[in-house]
Amino acid sequence: QVQLVESGGGLVQAGGSLRLSCAASGRTFGSNYMGWSRQAPGKEREFVAAISWSGGRTYYADSVKGRFTISRGNAKNTVWLQMNSLKPEDTAVYYCNYAKSATYYYTPSVADFSSWGQGTQVTVSS
Repeated sequence: QVQLVESGGGLVQAGGSLRLSCAASGRTFGSNYMGWSRQAPGKEREFVAAISWSGGRTYYADSVKGRFTISRGNAKNTVWLQMNSLKPEDTAVYYCNYAKSATYYYTPSVADFSSWGQGTQVTVSS
């Protein structure tokens, strides 16, 4: 099992920025993709972004393209989500994820994630 711990959420005004961090650990942690998903009140969880082991391939949901950037540390067990130009509709609990595979030739969905962190709240005020 992979353990994931997120940090960096908070309250920000529309147009502002936040950076989320995720630290991964566990005996089964390997070279799979990692990513972020989110769940807004009353809505289903949705995919936000994913990154390969090397960091050379990334995927984004259309709703965050050009505003969010996912990156991975040299040690590979740390992932960040830089969120710029935040909108009220970005308000959600954000989860760090470990994917089921090391290879994706399509934009992953939440169904492709096998491990979840406890989540961190992001609130964007208008």
